[in-house]
Amino acid sequence: MTTIDYIIVGVYLIAIVGVGLVLQRKASSGIDSYFLGNRKLPWWVLGASGMASNTDVAGTMINTAFIYALGTKGFFIEIRGGVTLIMAFLMIFMGKWNRRANVMTLAEWMHFRFGSGKEGDYARIISAVSSIIMTIAMVTYFAVGAGKFVGDFLGIDPHLAALIMIVLAMIYTVASGLYGVVWTDVFQGVLIFGTILFICGLAMKTVVLPNEFMVSVPLNSGGFQEIKATLTEWTRISPPAKMNMPVDSQYSIYNFFGIAIMFYLFKVTLEGSSGTGGYMIQRYFAARNDREAGLLSLFWTFLLSFRWPLIASFAMLGVYYGITTGNVIADPELVLPTVIRTYIPTGVKGLLVAGLMAAAMSTFDSTVNAGAAYWVKDLYQTYMNPQATEKTLMLHSRLASVVIVILAVLLSYTIRNINDIWGWITMGIGSGLFIPQLLRWYWWRFNGYGFALGTVLGMVVALLNRAIGPVGLPEYYSFLIASGGSLVGCVLGTYFTQPTDAKVLDNFYKVTRPFGYWNPVRKSLPKNVMEKVNAENKRDILSTFIAVPWQVVLFLFGMMIVLKQWSHVSVLFIILAILSVALYFNWFRHLSTEVKVEE
Repeated sequence: MTTIDYIIVGVYLIAIVGVGLVLQRKASSGIDSYFLGNRKLPWWVLGASGMASNTDVAGTMINTAFIYALGTKGFFIEIRGGVTLIMAFLMIFMGKWNRRANVMTLAEWMHFRFGSGKEGDYARIISAVSSIIMTIAMVTYFAVGAGKFVGDFLGIDPHLAALIMIVLAMIYTVASGLYGVVWTDVFQGVLIFGTILFICGLAMKTVVLPNEFMVSVPLNSGGFQEIKATLTEWTRISPPAKMNMPVDSQYSIYNFFGIAIMFYLFKVTLEGSSGTGGYMIQRYFAARNDREAGLLSLFWTFLLSFRWPLIASFAMLGVYYGITTGNVIADPELVLPTVIRTYIPTGVKGLLVAGLMAAAMSTFDSTVNAGAAYWVKDLYQTYMNPQATEKTLMLHSRLASVVIVILAVLLSYTIRNINDIWGWITMGIGSGLFIPQLLRWYWWRFNGYGFALGTVLGMVVALLNRAIGPVGLPEYYSFLIASGGSLVGCVLGTYFTQPTDAKVLDNFYKVTRPFGYWNPVRKSLPKNVMEKVNAENKRDILSTFIAVPWQVVLFLFGMMIVLKQWSHVSVLFIILAILSVALYFNWFRHLSTEVKVEE
């Protein structure tokens, strides 16, 4: 980077901190404004903010690494989390179900589902603690990825680079809350989008890939091995049954590829049907109504579809670098900085680095703001100091943000690489959480004690597996271990305690109206009400079966355009058009305009 590049990055950092500080007064009236923007933020702002938050630099680096080494097979691996398929479920039904509760956090939602008695308290406290732990893990992931990227450019230690970015992002996050988060995300989203257009155009203009070329994969020993790839296999639009990665490579766990992808789809279906937490669900709690929950999801997903052409472009340029220089990039996780350093001109390089730093900081600010809410709303205000003034709550909001960041930075020193922490988040600790999250929606008998015990066992098993489990354990084993422990806790906690109070269940069902096993509760509702509920449920179930492949095809469609695989583009366009029409008639035109509580 030259002096002009550093000036551009510096101006961007000053501007983004300035925007956050300007919004400080608007966000400081109370915790409703600090964490939810008083539920007055437009749907397009929330959707654009979500897109910016999902487009993190660490995820971009690991996804680029997968596409570089494996081609589009890497895309299918990232169905585990990087493709963000949970958006299809949020768009169709899970977003509006969460919005109807009219709460601030996922933990506060536990009182809505299980009541404000002892079982609701247990569920709320455990949910808050586990969400804070997950927040720390996500910020750790941010620190590792952002540090590796920025440190490479600045020529400094990755941990120091991450610390610089974290401190700057923390200034405006702590000062302005969700107002600062979403509006700086929108500003950063414009920069990110400009970055995407430039890189995609550069890749399409510059790169013509031969029928065969060399790439590199990481080994378990810490080294790297070059392997030959063919263009046909590298750009395929359907996942193969098997791969032939070297047995000592880190990617050999994906050799039974068909089984792995089916498992990831199964996992995503369960995860999507269970909802989500953190900064993603915060956007839905902040939405104005059912309709806007759907609209922000649609806009969010559409914007996210541009991320994968960007990733494919970086991977193409990484392969092209090896072809033209004769030096294949050994570490796939360094494809991104290598491409920027080699192919991006002065001035534009500064804008590009600023755009990728924007992507990193938007993920960080959203995660920290959402995580702090669990301490302030669900632990401190509810159980420690119910009479706390708004001034005291605002102080704790900011202190909680700082403490979360400090713990995450310390944890980042124990992580080897980006895929290490990301795989553990998606297939380890995350798997220990979502069985209780799933059962709470669909099984009337499931109670707060089952949620609390299931969550604790799932988290403990995931942490123990991380600490003392064998190195290189396949991700699906980590998933089964953590989710299996969680399921045992859910069943034991539920059946060894009394059911949730009938009045609490009746209120929850009337407001939320989920599908699933709710017959004992549904019987009390009038026939005409149940006819409306059943019609909505049937539309939502069918629409979900349309939305999931629609999202996958949408993302692949953009990638194939950048890769210039026009036969694939034609096929995907036809499928996308059919799915879009079906989605319009079965879902979009039925979006409600307000939140209705059936009597």
